[in-house]
Amino acid sequence: MRNRLLCLILLLSSTLLHAHDVASSDHDFLLNGGLFAYLWVGAKHMLTGYDHLLFLVGVVFYISKISDIIKFISVFTLGHSVTLIAASFLKIEVNEFIIDAIIGCSVFYKGFENLEGFKALRLKAPSLLFMVLIFGLIHGLGLSARLQSLHLGEEQVLMKILSFNLGVELGQIAALIPIVYGIRFIRSHEKTYTPIYKAVNSYLIIAGLGLVIYQVYLYFV
Repeated sequence: MRNRLLCLILLLSSTLLHAHDVASSDHDFLLNGGLFAYLWVGAKHMLTGYDHLLFLVGVVFYISKISDIIKFISVFTLGHSVTLIAASFLKIEVNEFIIDAIIGCSVFYKGFENLEGFKALRLKAPSLLFMVLIFGLIHGLGLSARLQSLHLGEEQVLMKILSFNLGVELGQIAALIPIVYGIRFIRSHEKTYTPIYKAVNSYLIIAGLGLVIYQVYLYFV
């Protein structure tokens, strides 16, 4: 049973890991596509960055008002934009395995909080807005690591970074629209909402834990 669970965790986490990879075709496209290419690759990276999207699913599942969704997503956007732009421009390099492991922790954390894990442990959960900001900063470092792997060159570096960041934001909006409407649709059906809510957040816990284990393994091998 334990071996099966470990295999499942590794399978899920490896899927998340490869979602971060920058394809060789993207490198070729960036060499000839100008600033638009950076915008496109940024959007593509967010739309295929399942760990980022899973965290957003966890945030949106936890809150119901559109105004609150906008507030929390704006804080997350602010956080990852600051570290993405600053770390990329200043050429601050971080170990991608450690950052991705922490991003996995953010996915695990959101599922755990949504399932009232803190309440079960008789602990007070930290401010969600504060945690979303902190995790946004961490997600931005992960995005910066991928952008810096593209070798920005010496010309128009800031514009390339800003174009990539804009693409990330556009990709995030494109991903959030079906996520928000899908969750609102699920929420409108009371009989099925609770089991789906529990299943999705349980998956966040498993996927987040799997990503942490996989990234820690890669760090040491």
